[in-house]
Amino acid sequence: MKKLFKVVRSRFFLAAFVIALEFVQLLAVFVLLYEYFLPITVLGWIFHIGVLLYLINRDEIPEFKLPWLMILFLLPVIGAFIFMLLSSSDASKKSAERHSLALQTVKSYLGQSADIDTLRARDPEAGAQAVYLRNAAAMPCCAGCRTTYYSSGEAFFSALTDDLKKAERFILMEYFIVQAGQMWDTIHGILREKAACGVQVYFTYDDFGCMTTLPERYYRQLRQEGIHCIPSNRFTPILSNIHNNRDHRKITVIDGSIGYTGGINLADEYINARQKYGHWKDTAVRLEGRAVRNLTALFLTTWNAQSRQPIDCADLMEAPAGPSGGRGYVIPFGDGPAPMYQDTIGKNVYLNLIHAAEKYLYITTPYLICDHELLSALRLAAKKGVDVRIITPHIPDKKTVFLMTRSNYYGLIRNGVRIFEYTPGFIHAKNFVYDDKYAVCGTINLDYRSLVHHFECGVWMYGTDCIGDMRADFEATAARSQPVSLQEARLRGWQRLLAELMKVFSPLL
Repeated sequence: MKKLFKVVRSRFFLAAFVIALEFVQLLAVFVLLYEYFLPITVLGWIFHIGVLLYLINRDEIPEFKLPWLMILFLLPVIGAFIFMLLSSSDASKKSAERHSLALQTVKSYLGQSADIDTLRARDPEAGAQAVYLRNAAAMPCCAGCRTTYYSSGEAFFSALTDDLKKAERFILMEYFIVQAGQMWDTIHGILREKAACGVQVYFTYDDFGCMTTLPERYYRQLRQEGIHCIPSNRFTPILSNIHNNRDHRKITVIDGSIGYTGGINLADEYINARQKYGHWKDTAVRLEGRAVRNLTALFLTTWNAQSRQPIDCADLMEAPAGPSGGRGYVIPFGDGPAPMYQDTIGKNVYLNLIHAAEKYLYITTPYLICDHELLSALRLAAKKGVDVRIITPHIPDKKTVFLMTRSNYYGLIRNGVRIFEYTPGFIHAKNFVYDDKYAVCGTINLDYRSLVHHFECGVWMYGTDCIGDMRADFEATAARSQPVSLQEARLRGWQRLLAELMKVFSPLL
């Protein structure tokens, strides 16, 4: 009873109740007008046909159009009303304008490195992938940066706190989930101390992602402690699709010379100080050198697009890049929803990696709910003789999502892809590594939410020091995982039907 009372009093429940009430009220008014006023009925059908034609002609991925077309055919007029209510892009256009302005400002400090020409001469395929990221994400290619791979949240946490304690000028942090506990309390204490010593500390968290983990208006507490803070994707209980566009990035920049990104949020399950779904397996990458400036640019773009007090980019973007001396080439990049981003950058980066693999391709992902194009690319790679292996969780965080993940096993395994489930628990790492030359580590899941709706980031690497560590970690993780056989991949009839139905509507959610 106490648990139920706690849920009812929670911010999430109250917000959901208000939104549901708004929807019912608007729908009731629309239905009443439609049923009892003939002119409204005629206008309703004209409106419905107009929306149908607009959707058909809209420049959008087919996976997005299909579920909406089903809704429009099953719910005439009302479906059109729902479509216009939940797919309106007016708010997104305003956000896109602010985002574009913020991005243009930081781009002037990034410039374009000549390293990309050296890479193209060395390896045309790698050069082509780097050119894509330059053109689509406006992120330069950087040579000679040091890269360090962390195969667990515990190792990441130890390194991060050590670096935070050494900060002298500024700290930038952007995270999706923050929750009180050993991890956040330790980092929070360091940030307070640094702010008191005059270090400029900027912190942003996703308001929707932290709805159940942080108090409402938590940013005010941090501001009182001297920490500059804004909630990203500020949640308001109003019917809108804007809440789909969550800030799923995980970024830390220290003095412009050290940067971190990967799958790890600031909550205790990520360092296994709290058990949620068995052992939590996650990863991150630490960067030193000019590539850190790309992460700084991503943070500043997020902050300045949403804050009423934008940060002066000059001081932070012109900070010393720190030591170099590492091998290979690095491109930290960002991705996000339309119209902020014209391309599905994360998806295209993954496709480029899959198509270019020749010997092996190792993938770790918490979810495997990607579109036909990505699934076809994985099957094609396996049929070409590439050793394609994928590790997913054995203990899921969401049972319905896990069912959709498992529904893709059979088609992949039948075509030669090897799939493993991480037996000790939940794997949250989002890694691609292949042929001992290329790797990506970041925040981008293999699902529609990450590939289409969220703001994401990652690090594309070629020939860097940590790629061997990533391969070794994958192999060690696979050894602790159970292989999925073709027979085990078969779902029961009702499971397959339910999974396929959910996948139809997954691009909308």
